[in-house]
Amino acid sequence: MIPVATKTASSKASAGAKPKSPAKSQAKSTPPPAPSRAEQARAAAESAVDLPVGAVLEATDRVAELVEPFSGPDAARKQLRSYGTQLRRTVKRSERRGAKARRKATTEARKTRNKVEREARKRQKLVRKALDERTSRAHGLVDQVSEQLTALR
Repeated sequence: MIPVATKTASSKASAGAKPKSPAKSQAKSTPPPAPSRAEQARAAAESAVDLPVGAVLEATDRVAELVEPFSGPDAARKQLRSYGTQLRRTVKRSERRGAKARRKATTEARKTRNKVEREARKRQKLVRKALDERTSRAHGLVDQVSEQLTALR
């Protein structure tokens, strides 16, 4: 078993200590004594051991979280069923979004087509009207010229 490092005196004091009242802190104006070299060396050694131990414990926890759902056949089936359900929901959601986008695009295309067709019919009507006016004017001029030619003969 790997020995677990204990908290340093300063971290114990700061972790559980209540805030001091201003009167007490003013009464004691001397700064705390500097840690000795032995204490500094002990703290450095503890840190050197604590870091890899903490990293191993963290990795162990993460692996346990990954493996836990598959600890037995029933739990594995349950977890796989859950994954299947999540996948089906995601696929259905994507289908609904796709269908909505397709309907919206179809509606916009239909609106645009109707607008273009309406504009084309309007312009076609204007062109026919102008053509009919010019045709009737041309017929009138032809009739007038024909009468003048007949009068000259």
